[in-house]
Amino acid sequence: MKINRISTTCMIACLGATVAMAQDMVVKIGHAAAISGAQASYGKDNENGARLAIDDLNAAGVVIGGKRVKLELMAEDDAAEPKQGTAVAQKLCDAKVSGVVGHMNSGTTIPAAKIYNECGIPHITPSASNPDLTKPGYKTTFRLLANDNALGAGLAVYAADVLHLKRIAVIDDRSAYGQGIVEVFKKTASSKGIAIVDQSYTTDKAADFMAILTAIRAKKPEGVFFGGMDSQAGPMLRQMEQLGLTNVKYFGGDGICSLNLIKQAAGAKTLDNVICAEGGASLDKMPGGKAWRARYDAKYPGEFQVYSPYVYDAVHVLVDAMRRANSSDPKVYLPKLADANYQGVTTKVQFESNGELKNPSMTLYTYKENKKIALN
Repeated sequence: MKINRISTTCMIACLGATVAMAQDMVVKIGHAAAISGAQASYGKDNENGARLAIDDLNAAGVVIGGKRVKLELMAEDDAAEPKQGTAVAQKLCDAKVSGVVGHMNSGTTIPAAKIYNECGIPHITPSASNPDLTKPGYKTTFRLLANDNALGAGLAVYAADVLHLKRIAVIDDRSAYGQGIVEVFKKTASSKGIAIVDQSYTTDKAADFMAILTAIRAKKPEGVFFGGMDSQAGPMLRQMEQLGLTNVKYFGGDGICSLNLIKQAAGAKTLDNVICAEGGASLDKMPGGKAWRARYDAKYPGEFQVYSPYVYDAVHVLVDAMRRANSSDPKVYLPKLADANYQGVTTKVQFESNGELKNPSMTLYTYKENKKIALN
């Protein structure tokens, strides 16, 4: 009898454990960024932000529709290449992830957005800023920071109203991001009375800008605006110093506005001439910025760049929508995502009807003594 009682007790306990395990479910969230290539420092920072969010949510415990959930990150490398970006998007669709944070670049995010729309998976970009992203009106597309209309215009206004510049040359890397932000800057600068004395083009793979800069030098500009990324901006700043363009202001959007730019500039004095813009508040002014950064640095020392806090919030916004909808099914929780009202690390996240962030802020930065300093 004693043996039977033990066996019966064991059977009940084991059955209970089986039922409890049956109540658990795995929810996959995709992440896409450039983990290889010249922009890998940005991409790794983004992926770190996603992993930190997943770890925090799992540690706190997530319940969706009465079931305990284990979140898993499916991280993919799009190498900042549009073709690879669309391949990654299709892979995430085929894997039936519940949502995607990404992509990092406008050039990959814009074509990927069409694929996510077709397979019905919501995605939130933490960093792609070309205004064209939301123009198709996909209900699955969301952006968590200011777009280039704000960044390019803000830089032009600063150049005109604060620095009182009259002559600026522009260079773009022919990417969707570079072309977009240059066009916005040009339009606003011209409206403020600034003459665009030269427009040159390069690629997002180039490293030698001497011919372009030599031609620009002959036009005697007071500033240069570059639409591109830090991996090109750093060598460009070094070459500007070599050509004696040491009193020329150097403008750019969030693509150059990284801590990695300090490394890329390699001690060039022209780094002090940089004025760049990021969508969002500086970390010191974010609602949870300082505390979040301390936790990030403890887990990923020396890897912070720009966008990881936005990635972190994007993961939380997706999961918050699932919780409120009692479902991780994209078709079910998508309406809840559209009416998000989530207090994140970066800001209170709410979306316009086209997926743009409501009331986005913008911060201008400069570099002094190899430190990135907010101007506003």
